[in-house]
Amino acid sequence: MAFPKMFRVKQELEGPTLHDIPGAVRETMRSLHLQEKVKPGQTVAITSGSRGVANIDRITRVVVDELKALGLQPFVCPTMGSHGEATAEGQLKILAHYGITEATMGCPLKSSMEVVEIGKVKGTTVFCDKNAWGADHIVVVGRIKTHTDFDGEIESGLYKMMAIGLGKQHGAENYHRAGHHYSYGEIFPLVGQAVLDAGHVLFGLGIVENGLDQTAKVQAVLPKDFAAVEKALLKEAKTWMARLPFDKLDVLIVDE
Repeated sequence: MAFPKMFRVKQELEGPTLHDIPGAVRETMRSLHLQEKVKPGQTVAITSGSRGVANIDRITRVVVDELKALGLQPFVCPTMGSHGEATAEGQLKILAHYGITEATMGCPLKSSMEVVEIGKVKGTTVFCDKNAWGADHIVVVGRIKTHTDFDGEIESGLYKMMAIGLGKQHGAENYHRAGHHYSYGEIFPLVGQAVLDAGHVLFGLGIVENGLDQTAKVQAVLPKDFAAVEKALLKEAKTWMARLPFDKLDVLIVDE
């Protein structure tokens, strides 16, 4: 057999690196003029997932501090579907692994697997974490990136956080089941939009990472702009991610 020639290929990963992460979070949050949308003393639930987002502890702490500066009472709410063995304690352990504790955040952590039903989409019940639903406001913090199971304008990001994350175990099971009849790319945005339409979400903070899994960009967004901003940030995330540098190939040999 005559083997083809072999070529060594090096890929230069793209995307910026955000050096002043606290400053960037403060700046984008303040651009929303949140003081006009809240009242001192109100409670705010901040979502926190389980996907190993770079610098998530630093980012979340700035969100907490900015909300406190507005006279609000923030708390962090684990939003990770059925991860952590689907227990309140297990999900707190995951957050602690990422540096998110009451001591490091300077605010309470409220972990529970209890949910409330807040509506229906396509015959599917929409669930929301009971603690988050009981707060005056919800802040959705999440990384926007490609999903491993489907392609779409909205994949893994703020909408998925509102669906699978805030839905806890009940939501994760429900929406994955519904995804077999429709598609994940359809059900996640519909469920997330139902959460937005309920009027509890104050704003979202989209996080995008570069090809080296470093924080590249943060953008705060009001509920009315969630869809447009998430679609735009996903395009950037896809541009910066590592990929095979060929449109077509017949054999791939992975050495390392």
